[in-house]
Amino acid sequence: MGLRFKTKNSLAHLLPQGTPTQLIPILVIIETLSLLIQPVALALRLTANITAGRLLIHLIGNAVLVLSTISFSAALLTSMLLTLLTILEMAVALIQAYVFTLLVSLYLHNNT
Repeated sequence: MGLRFKTKNSLAHLLPQGTPTQLIPILVIIETLSLLIQPVALALRLTANITAGRLLIHLIGNAVLVLSTISFSAALLTSMLLTLLTILEMAVALIQAYVFTLLVSLYLHNNT
């Protein structure tokens, strides 16, 4: 959208002021790749954080099930750990939502 409606401003983000003429083609390519990679990096970061939390909760949940047949006190302790981890996962989800919103707004501000 920014390139379509504000072409001059969009292209100005690709080069710093005072760039030597020889470096202009290389810097344009690097900055263009950077703009294309930013959303992909954001998606990968969010996916990795969500997946890691879910995997840890799943593994500890399975441990609670196994320990419940062996030792009630160990299962209770692990269950409390699972509850604390679930609360931590909710906090991480809120932080991830904030980071996602902030980065998307910054990307849109720079490109529109």
